[in-house]
Amino acid sequence: MKLRHKSDVEKIETQMAPMIDVVFQLLIFFMLTLKILAPEGDFNINMPIGQAQADPNSEPQDFIKVRLLANPDGSLQQVQLGRAPLGNDARVFDRLNGEIAGMVRRDASGFNDDIEVEIDFDYGLHYRNVIRAISACTGRIDPNTKEPITLVDKIKFAKPRPPDGDGG
Repeated sequence: MKLRHKSDVEKIETQMAPMIDVVFQLLIFFMLTLKILAPEGDFNINMPIGQAQADPNSEPQDFIKVRLLANPDGSLQQVQLGRAPLGNDARVFDRLNGEIAGMVRRDASGFNDDIEVEIDFDYGLHYRNVIRAISACTGRIDPNTKEPITLVDKIKFAKPRPPDGDGG
């Protein structure tokens, strides 16, 4: 029986050029087949920037104030639209969406673009409640056509308050 020595075994080298070609072809394929959904993540949100001074020459804009109150554990205590309480049950964001839809006047070109929603929430509120409020204010999906209906494009946040301050 003849034993092989290490010098008799040929070293197998992988060819890198064909592997790189395949990677680039896959990359191009996925780039060309990507479909970007317009309503997903398309929020026109204005974050507060320090102490902004109001322009005295600007016209007052219509805005709707949504207030989210938190319990000490971070759960949702109450949703308020203006000064009217909407509750804190499982359907509160559906009611908020319906109220916003009723407030926004629809004309021939669509919904009023001048209306802005200001969301004011307590410091310790769970983040998912803020996202649900943003979703309820921006629009909904039509149950018949499954198409998105945009209610409000402009959303801003109230100036954050310290965790121990009430702030109104």
